[in-house]
Amino acid sequence: MTTQTIWGDTQLPPAEAKLWGWFVGIGAALAALGFIASANLFLATMAATYIAGSMMFAGGILQLVHAVGVRRWTWVALWTLSGLLYLSASVAVLYNPAFAASLLTLLLGYALGASGLVRSVVSIGWRGNGWGWLLLSGLISLSVAAIILFGWPANSFWVLGMFLAIDLLMQGVMLMSVGFALRPRVAR
Repeated sequence: MTTQTIWGDTQLPPAEAKLWGWFVGIGAALAALGFIASANLFLATMAATYIAGSMMFAGGILQLVHAVGVRRWTWVALWTLSGLLYLSASVAVLYNPAFAASLLTLLLGYALGASGLVRSVVSIGWRGNGWGWLLLSGLISLSVAAIILFGWPANSFWVLGMFLAIDLLMQGVMLMSVGFALRPRVAR
């Protein structure tokens, strides 16, 4: 059985290497969705908020279903309470997506700030290979957090959409890159 080598030591059977077109096609579709999302960041922000609210609603229902199957009363009460809280939060998100987008943007700013601060502190204390890149990554996260937090709440209507558009575009480019790397080399 022959295998194809990509990125050094990874071996793929020929059958899996034949799937390269799927990676490229799905990657192109995701990149196209990223471009579409970037065309209307407000709409992308609202879509992301509605999707988050819908997933929270489904999670609340699943927790309530799980509560029915739990045997001990204390666990039934905890799972039921958790499910009801999830359902309540989802209703709040779906009822007022603009407020939810504002709150999620604020939380995103704080999370990026905390993450950047931790990476910066770790990079200063650790002088191994790549510490400079870790510091740069932390400083970029801190900068993005400052931009988000100082622009809040006015930027709440486009920040989540921008993050969604960038994520879709980057996922698409990554999948296309993997697909092209999997493509069998044709001898000329």
